[in-house]
Amino acid sequence: MSATVITVTSGKGGVGKTTTTAAFGAALALEGHRVCVVDFDMGLRNLDLVMGVEKRVVYDFLHVAHGTANLSQALVRDKRVPNLFLLATSQTADKEELTHEAIDHVMNLLRGEFDYILCDSPAGIEHGAMMALHHADHAIVVCNPEMTSVRDADRIMGYIAARSRRAQAGLSPVREHLVVTRYSEERVRKGEMLSLETIQDILVMPLLAVVPESDSVLRSSNAGRPASLDGKTDAGRAYRAAAKSFLAETRHGIAQSYRAPQMAGAGFLSALTETAQRGLLRRLFRHA
Repeated sequence: MSATVITVTSGKGGVGKTTTTAAFGAALALEGHRVCVVDFDMGLRNLDLVMGVEKRVVYDFLHVAHGTANLSQALVRDKRVPNLFLLATSQTADKEELTHEAIDHVMNLLRGEFDYILCDSPAGIEHGAMMALHHADHAIVVCNPEMTSVRDADRIMGYIAARSRRAQAGLSPVREHLVVTRYSEERVRKGEMLSLETIQDILVMPLLAVVPESDSVLRSSNAGRPASLDGKTDAGRAYRAAAKSFLAETRHGIAQSYRAPQMAGAGFLSALTETAQRGLLRRLFRHA
């Protein structure tokens, strides 16, 4: 078994990144895959809370890295979805202890045990975020429909392209996927939020999911229950659909391309092509 590594990242904090890690990981597990979600936010871990297993965490990532616990001791199995596991991070250790050597060791162990590893990255471009991005095969970029969030997400995409293990080894690039959270069509019409078209004009990457603004997400997080476990809510259905779309795409090897969120006419598709070309130029010269 050799796992696919998916890093869930964002430029800005508070956009729903940890919620997305838990929900998307649970949705992949519901599809029958063996999944581990890993918290990389050293000192500020929250993934265990969102997963509802905080009282069961005994050992963490660094215990495994330092050899004071083995992987099976540190993994926490979800009682609702038995093929879903959590590897927590330390609440007290210094972030600099999260070295490339430590991460390489633990990630190699995880790759042999799981189909998918989801890395919950800290926000921004600090040390932990770069460590979480290093091993990524895929990156899920999470943003809200507001300009500050979108601009910061655009910035993080440059780091994905340049800092990952795949980039440094000259392999095919990390495949990027966009998840827009807290989206409300009504607020877009009122001019209170950016539209999907505007977001995709700036962030030219495949749209994986649009998670609607919903109180159900907050209720799920507070209850320690990944949002996708409730298939009756809009958010739960969005995350489940995202997992199915991701699996279909990767299973059939569909090339990464710009995708519209809905069916469109020829005129719109022509404008969409121009948008993609502008976005490509922006990304090529982002760090110029």
